[in-house]
Parts: sequence; C-alpha cells; structure tokens
Amino acid sequence: MKRTEIERLLPGIFQQTIRPGGLLAALLNAMETLHAPSEAVLENLERYFDPYRTPDAFVPYLAGWVDLETLLVGVTEEPNAATFPTGIGQLRELVAAAAFISRWRGTRKGLLRFLETATGTLGFEIDEQVPGEDGVPRPFHLHVRAPQTTKAHRGLIEQVIELEKPAYVTYTLEFY
Repeated sequence: MKRTEIERLLPGIFQQTIRPGGLLAALLNAMETLHAPSEAVLENLERYFDPYRTPDAFVPYLAGWVDLETLLVGVTEEPNAATFPTGIGQLRELVAAAAFISRWRGTRKGLLRFLETATGTLGFEIDEQVPGEDGVPRPFHLHVRAPQTTKAHRGLIEQVIELEKPAYVTYTLEFY
C-alpha cells in the first residue's frame, strides 16, 4: 500500500497529526517500504501458477503440487533448492503436462508422454506384447525402448517407468 492509502485508514485524529518529518510520517513511510515486496508479488500473482512464467526457484514447488517431487534431486527442507535431472526447462514442461499425464496414468499413452516430456526426447517405444521364450506374449510385461541419447538419464527413465506402470507389471529397458 502506498503511504497515502495507509494514511486514509487511520482515524481522523491521527490523520490531523501527520507532519512532514514527524514520527507518524516516518512510520507510514516505513510501512510503505515494508509492504512493497509483497505487493509486487501480489500484482503478478497469476504468473507464479504458470509453469512457463514462474521464477526458476518456484518451479520445484509447483512440481510438488502436481506430485512430481519424487523426481527431483536434492530435495531438502528448502524445496526450491531441488533440481531436475534434465533441467529446469523440462521440469516446466512436465508441470504443464501433469494434468494430461495424470489422466492417462497407468497406460501406454501416459507413460510415453511422461518419458518424452521428462527427457525432452522423442522416439520412445513401448511394446505391450512382449514374447516370452516360448513365443507366447508375457502377461503383464512391458518392453521400453529408449533412444541412445537418453542413456545418461537412465535413472530418471527407470524412476518414471516405476511410477507410472501398474504395480503388478514388470518391464525391461533397452537403449537403441
């Protein structure tokens, strides 16, 4: 709030005693200064809820809102200090895609979108009809093929698969 706005909230008797350089004037100036940072945030509050416009330090916090904090590295008491293995840009994309991914959780479509968004790489393949040694498809088994360029992020890929596949499903991961 500006000093003049704060001044108008005071009872009339206090308003009459405000003098330039006086104690009450100094107090009102201090109040204006103290309110300024909070008001700057409130003026642009909607930007904090948009994963593309929010400050970098706030993106991990948003990730926690959409249940992605398990993918963050270095989570401590200060969640904003956490990082994402493929970078803040991919984390922004993942937060933006969270509603879609949640809707399709446990499906091939959802897992494929999650892997591509998390790594920033297209070309993942998921085979749900994996033949066993006898040639008959193995029940409840996935074969995930990942582009060779994503091999450095194997841990993230495995973590995403574990999170998104149904609990009773097994999988194999191959880089091509």
